[in-house]
Amino acid sequence: MTHTKDLRGKLLLLFTVTFLFFIIFIITSPRMVREIPNPSFSLKACHVQVSEQPITPLQDTQHLLVSAYMDQRVKGFDVRIISIFKRDSVHPLHCIFCCSGDISTTTPANILPHSDHFGFPYGTTDVMCQIPLTCHRATHVSLLTEPNKNISTEQLWLPIRRTAVNEKEKLQFNFTVCISNLFGEYNNVLQVAQSLEMYRLLGVGRVVIYNTSCGPELDLLLQTYSQEGFLEIVPWPIDKYLIPSKGWSFSIHGGDLHYYGQLATLNDCIYRSMARSHYVTLNDIDEIVMPYQHDNLADLMSVLQQHNPNTGVFLIENHIFPKIYFEPGGRFHLSQWKDVPGVNILEHIYRETPDMNIYHPYKIIVQPRMVEQTSVHSVLKTFGQVYKVPHDVCRLIHTRVALRRELTLEQLNVDKRLWDFHEKLIPNVDKVLRRAGLLSSEGQS
Repeated sequence: MTHTKDLRGKLLLLFTVTFLFFIIFIITSPRMVREIPNPSFSLKACHVQVSEQPITPLQDTQHLLVSAYMDQRVKGFDVRIISIFKRDSVHPLHCIFCCSGDISTTTPANILPHSDHFGFPYGTTDVMCQIPLTCHRATHVSLLTEPNKNISTEQLWLPIRRTAVNEKEKLQFNFTVCISNLFGEYNNVLQVAQSLEMYRLLGVGRVVIYNTSCGPELDLLLQTYSQEGFLEIVPWPIDKYLIPSKGWSFSIHGGDLHYYGQLATLNDCIYRSMARSHYVTLNDIDEIVMPYQHDNLADLMSVLQQHNPNTGVFLIENHIFPKIYFEPGGRFHLSQWKDVPGVNILEHIYRETPDMNIYHPYKIIVQPRMVEQTSVHSVLKTFGQVYKVPHDVCRLIHTRVALRRELTLEQLNVDKRLWDFHEKLIPNVDKVLRRAGLLSSEGQS
C-alpha cells in the first residue's frame, strides 16, 4: 500500500513539473507568426490615441506615417510602417507596441528609404520594426525619437493590418486595380466610367483609388461605385501637410513630394491588397491593361504564370491613343453621353508606336506577396523574377494627349480592341451613369 502511494506521488510530481515546464516554454518562446486580432478590445487598456487618418504626422519629426502592416518576410522584423520622410532629417527611431492592452518596451527601428524619390526633399520610406518577445498579440504600433521615453498623450498610434492568409483562407479577389492619385479637381467622368466598367469586364474584383481632389460629377460617380462595393476610395489629403508636385521632376516642377505622394500610395495599395487579392495592377486612371490574345485578365495571367512560375512582377508596355484623333465614322459618338464630362475612349482608335530608342515606361501587374517596394514603372525590391510581357499579348490602352507629336495620323496604327467589348460596355456605362444621376433615364445606347 505504501509503495502504491509513493508511486502515485512520484507520478503526480512528474506531471506537475512537466506541465509547468510546458507553460513556461509556451510563454517564453517566440512565435513565427504573431496573431493580429481586431484591435478594438485593447485600446482602453493601452490608453493610446489611435490615428484614424490616412496620413499621420510623426511627433517631434518632420515625417509622415501612412500605414502599418504585419510583414515577416524580411528576417528579424515583424512590422513594416509605410511612411514619407524628409530625406535630410532622418534620425534613429524606436518602435513601441500596444500588446493585448499593455505598452511594450521599445525596439530599434530599421529605416529603409526607397531608392526612387526623383530628387524631391521628401520620399517614401519604410520603417521596419521587431516585436519584443514579451509582446503577444501586438495590435498597434508607434515610433519614438528616444528609447523607452515617456509617451505623450498626443502620441498617435497606427493599427497593424494583416498581410498574410492561412492555408484555409481563400483570397477575396483575383484582381485589384490600384490607382493613384486624383488631384486638381479631376473630372474626366466618362473615361473613368468606361475604364472601371472595362476593368469589370476583364475580371477585376476591386479598384482602389487615392483621392486628393476631384470634380463634383466625378465624386458622384465614385460614390456610386463605392456604395456597391466595387471601389474603395482612400482619402489622401497630402496637400494639408506638404506642397505636392504636379509633375515627376523636382528640377522642373518643384514642390516637396513627387506627384502628390504617388509612390507612397502605390506601396500602401500593394500591402493593403496582400491578404485579399491574388494579383494587383498598378496603373493610372486613364490606362487600361488590355489582353490582346485572351478575353480576360485571368486567362492571360494563367498562361503567363504557367510559363513564368517564379515571376511576381509582369511589366506591361505603354501604348498611347492620342485623344486629338477621332474615328471618322462616328460609330460610337453617342448622343446620351454628350453632356457627360470627359473623354469617350471608344472614339479614339489610333495608336502610337512607342519609340524604343528612348526610355519607355511600363506599368505593372504584381503578385503582392512577392513585392517589397515598388516605384511607378518598375519594382524596387521583389522576392521573385520580373517578366516583360510582349505587346502583342498585352498592352496598355492609354488615352491621353499625344506623346510622339511629330507623328501624323497616317503614321498611327488603327487599334479597335476596345470595340470587342462594346455590346456589354456601353449599356453598363449607361447604367452606372444613370445610378449616379449623370444620365437621364431616357438615354438609350
